[in-house]
Amino acid sequence: MTDEQFRIERDSMGEVRVPATARYGAQTQRAIENFPISGLRFPRRFIEALGLVKWAAAQANRELGLLAPEMAEAIASAALDVAAGRYDDDFPLDIFQTGSGTSANMNANEVIAALAGERLGARVHPNDHVNMGQSSNDAIPTAIHVSACLAAVHDLLPALRHLHETLAAKAASVAHIVKTGRTHLMDAMPITLAQELTGWAWQVAHGIERIESALPRLAKLAQGGTAVGTGINAHPDFAARFAALLSERTGLPFRPNDSFFESLSSQDAAVELSGQLKTVAVSLMKIANDLRWMNSGPQAGLAEIRLQDLQPGSSIMPGKVNPVIPEAMAMVCAQAIGNDATITVAGQSGNFQLNVMLPVIAYNLLQSLALLANASRLLADKAVANFTVNEERLAAQVGRNPILVTALNPVIGYELGAKIAKRAYAEDRTVKEVAAEMTDLSPEELDRLLDPRALAEGGLRQ
Repeated sequence: MTDEQFRIERDSMGEVRVPATARYGAQTQRAIENFPISGLRFPRRFIEALGLVKWAAAQANRELGLLAPEMAEAIASAALDVAAGRYDDDFPLDIFQTGSGTSANMNANEVIAALAGERLGARVHPNDHVNMGQSSNDAIPTAIHVSACLAAVHDLLPALRHLHETLAAKAASVAHIVKTGRTHLMDAMPITLAQELTGWAWQVAHGIERIESALPRLAKLAQGGTAVGTGINAHPDFAARFAALLSERTGLPFRPNDSFFESLSSQDAAVELSGQLKTVAVSLMKIANDLRWMNSGPQAGLAEIRLQDLQPGSSIMPGKVNPVIPEAMAMVCAQAIGNDATITVAGQSGNFQLNVMLPVIAYNLLQSLALLANASRLLADKAVANFTVNEERLAAQVGRNPILVTALNPVIGYELGAKIAKRAYAEDRTVKEVAAEMTDLSPEELDRLLDPRALAEGGLRQ
């Protein structure tokens, strides 16, 4: 770039050359030069939250008489544009930066100051005006909590509810189908396909409850603690005004944390939410893998169901089709589980009055929320909703399942039952046929005792 393509910006460390068209300033430019590490940028939800933080701060400072109304309005308007995503290109920073996220906070301060200055026709200072009553040490933890709440409430929870509803609807549509249950991947007693899907639906429902249970602590904000938790340079009423404004804007029940010393030095609420996301990921991986097993084949596998054909499955084997949506879901779950490990390590990095791994917590937490939300919708719409069932194959498997002899245990005992099962398997005959020869039970009694549907429904009642 030529000299004409740069401008000179100044901060407390001196002069810095900044691209002429950039809305950010010297501190952002220093961070660009200092941290060319991964190319990973902060997620959209985090930039949205930073914009909302700066909006609420400007409004609170105006209400408290600390910021002139015209200045506050210019900052607030610019901050909402940032929150809406209109200036994402001006947020180029790598997530691997100073552990407090000071660079990210100053990036927002500088961009908003530049935009507000254009609107006001006067200089707006990124520190004195946009960052008034704030520190990176409380603004970034607040942005983590706000962005995670927004992502959970507006992205992941609706997606999980959609998956739950889809599973419940699919279960209702296959309630008449009986199949062989499996334990240890081996034949077990019969169940209905609806019972199997209902089990998945309950996993998702409990995942929803787990995430919801973490939100009240995530709604407690660090904003107002400023540098070390004492609230230095913030008005005594700033924290309460800030949280009330943010709640009104977002519709979420934000409030100041009970202890700013806790909220600056720890990220326990983020760690808790990540742990719940890990549990959800474990549930979704189980569901995805069950779908893969049930779809396996079509000739040499279980072939109980057929997932929708979405794309060719091989570059060398014509006609091969793979369970791509459950596979994608399993990879998403693996990523979320790995993200939780990172967040766990980062969460314990609160050295005295400040956690120093805030950016990586923000990135990994928001990535898990976004990935699980997107993949849950795909799993619902492109795997669960439209798979078809091989009813004839399931019926044949149930009828020839030697483990049906379990139902005879109360009548003939375990030892004789084991002999019947082994003989039925060895001779490739049904339990009913062998039991008729090895017991005194009548054909009618055997029909009643070995009815797969009755066994499945009886098991549910028990």
